[in-house]
Amino acid sequence: MNIRGSICALVTPFAANGTLDLAAFGRLLEYQIAGGTQALVVAGSTGEAHMLEPDEFDRLLSFALEHVAGRMPVIAGTGEAGTAKTVALTRRAQVLGADAALVVTPYYVRPTQEGLFRHFTAVADAAGLPVLLYNVPGRTGCDLLPDTVARLRDHPAIIGIKEARSDRERISALAELVRRDFVYLCGDDDGAGAAMLAGAAGTISVVANLVPQAFRALCDMATGGDQAATARCQAALEPLLRALDCAPNPIAVKAGMPVLGLGLGLPRLPLVELNDGPDRVRLHQALSSLASLATVAG
Repeated sequence: MNIRGSICALVTPFAANGTLDLAAFGRLLEYQIAGGTQALVVAGSTGEAHMLEPDEFDRLLSFALEHVAGRMPVIAGTGEAGTAKTVALTRRAQVLGADAALVVTPYYVRPTQEGLFRHFTAVADAAGLPVLLYNVPGRTGCDLLPDTVARLRDHPAIIGIKEARSDRERISALAELVRRDFVYLCGDDDGAGAAMLAGAAGTISVVANLVPQAFRALCDMATGGDQAATARCQAALEPLLRALDCAPNPIAVKAGMPVLGLGLGLPRLPLVELNDGPDRVRLHQALSSLASLATVAG
């Protein structure tokens, strides 16, 4: 399975009455396809997975799979705080036809490294899908360490890791674990260029929701080893990345969706809309400077 390059962690569009807006989701999927995105994550943290009802998860994933129709891998976010719940949701994604599962470390409960090893092993043993580990300590309260990743990568169903930590030591440690059947994917847009130059095969991105073409250019340059072009791409994206830092993900990225005709950009409680003040103005200005570019690599 070729999961690499520019991978979008899709937002979930909601209508004014709070229901799924599948029409907007379809437009978002087409926008990603046209922009060169190489794989999609449905119902991840950017997709407000933990605010979705079970039937909404099914409808959202099924819609994406039918719409994409094999043009790129569709990865389902299936991580839960408990192992049994994670296994059940991953099995559900497998039944619906997902190509792989993105499984975040159990949040809130703060397991030990041995607990994380047993958790991911149990999911990989039982779920019937290729598994991408997902480490994002700032959201979950636990950190999947490289030594534990090294143990887990020997499982035949565990095919890689999305790592949201982008400090130099973590990038280096994970780059050393890469092999033909195990990929390292960056999970931090700010550190994407550096991680891919160091050996990450791609990036699972938030900002790609808004500027898929520009983010694909960054991924192409970085995975191709072109340091100068990577620096230009990252610099061009910087104002938009800074604008997205104004609120917890996905509040700010959703505020950019109406500008592109991709839905109302409404989050679900306890998340609230971005205010109409300077943060929104800054976001729209940064987005308008990038959205019309064919590439930022030149």
